[in-house]
Amino acid sequence: MAPQFDENLEKYAEVAVKVGLNLQPGQRLLIGIPTRGNLGTSIELAPLVRLIAKTAYQSGARLVEVLWDDDQLRLIRYQYAAKDSFTEFPNWRTDAVNDFAREGDAILLISSDDPDLFREQDPALIDTLRQTELKHLKPFSELQSKNAMNWSIIAAPRAGWLRKVLPDLPVEDREEKFWEMLFKICRIDQPDPVSAWHDHIHQLTTRRDYLNAKQYDRLKLEGPGTDLTIGLPSGHIWGAARMKSLNGIPFTANIPTEEIFTIPHKDRTEGVVSSSKPLSYGAMYIEDFSLTFSNGRVVGASSRVGEESLNKIMETDEGAGMLGEIALVPHSSPISQLELLFFSTLIDENAASHVALGRAFRFCLQGGEGMTEEEFSAAGGNQSLVHVDFMIGSGDMDVDGITEDGSSEPIMRDGEWAFKA
Repeated sequence: MAPQFDENLEKYAEVAVKVGLNLQPGQRLLIGIPTRGNLGTSIELAPLVRLIAKTAYQSGARLVEVLWDDDQLRLIRYQYAAKDSFTEFPNWRTDAVNDFAREGDAILLISSDDPDLFREQDPALIDTLRQTELKHLKPFSELQSKNAMNWSIIAAPRAGWLRKVLPDLPVEDREEKFWEMLFKICRIDQPDPVSAWHDHIHQLTTRRDYLNAKQYDRLKLEGPGTDLTIGLPSGHIWGAARMKSLNGIPFTANIPTEEIFTIPHKDRTEGVVSSSKPLSYGAMYIEDFSLTFSNGRVVGASSRVGEESLNKIMETDEGAGMLGEIALVPHSSPISQLELLFFSTLIDENAASHVALGRAFRFCLQGGEGMTEEEFSAAGGNQSLVHVDFMIGSGDMDVDGITEDGSSEPIMRDGEWAFKA
């Protein structure tokens, strides 16, 4: 590893705690949540976890706890466990995250998947376990969609992920190269990363404020294979980088982040949209796919690779075939310029404009956190167990904002911002 690696890793931990979570003195911190087949934080990431815990305590944390996971144990379960046992779930894990979320404490997820680990396992078992996890995680997902706590997601490499992302590099060079890229896109290579993040957040939130002031009735997206109109609900709120928890703590949910996003009206998406990058979702891999929408719902889907997996996602529940997010990302983003697929939604979604099938964020609608499910739905908010982002943007995409009187204003041209803010 490079001589300055240890110093950069400490800076990374500092950014996670001070920028991502904005951890407050007296708060507890939970590292790891069950998600997408993971039961917590990989034991392979222990050195980084310990560094984050140290930084958290130095920042005044009252208690730091970790939900550990070992994906090799999950592989063994797929290989040898009784097939009728995959509806079993360790409730104590969801009890832990729900407790931290309800109390308004901080929660950090470290994303570090091996995209190929379960590729050879029975798809039916994988889908059964996915459905089981989603049902048990629903209370936490609802709390997260309301920003009940300050939470954040960062990434860290492991052997399987390195092999997938950098297959052409010698094995001994992969980890150093990955960390070099990660430090760059997370601004750790800057002299003062925390200050650099504050500058970046300011730029994103300035554009966010511009779009919030506009309150467009709908968006028109045009690009290769895409001719899509997305209606926006009355009182929609654009978000970017900095959000605020219900107890008033500003935080940055994604490290890295380049997006400005909002909630679509679940019943007002029309047209066709095509993916611009493959989708890696758990053990699923979907490439070159297209969705056709009518009255907000997918009415046609095709995919060159993974069409069955795509349909399984949309069959999860009633809301899985409708949109819950539209996010705009300039083609010139640092992640896009790497011209590399990371097989990680956290990173890949910040390389291109994207939409998400499934659950909408309640904090993206005025008063959404306090609405009942029926009220949220009536206002246009989509509800689902899933939230699956996929990339649609490119250097050839145009986006326009359409006002209620039908006037059109440019938001993006050739994948770049078309307005000054």
